Amino acid sequence: MSPTPGDSAIVSLPAVIDLRTVEQLKADLMAQRGHPVALDASSVERVGGLGVQLLLSAIKTWQADGKSLTFINVSNAMNEQWLSFGSSPLELAQDAA
Repeated sequence: MSPTPGDSAIVSLPAVIDLRTVEQLKADLMAQRGHPVALDASSVERVGGLGVQLLLSAIKTWQADGKSLTFINVSNAMNEQWLSFGSSPLELAQDAA
């Protein structure tokens, strides 16, 4: 995580978002709750069902809090796997606030 202009933070998503990595990712996200966040998905190679659930939950949480949650640098693998789970491409393409 690193700060960005405008009091946002960048949370870099791991290459594999699965059972082994979701707890740390959840902790990283919760540490930023209440603040605008950009999720850097440039290195994502694989997303499991639990990872999709966590990210969808984060989108809903940030929406409920009225804060910005955006995906940046979305890898092709992330995009394809996101869609394969039936998730909306709009969730990856726009601000979730």
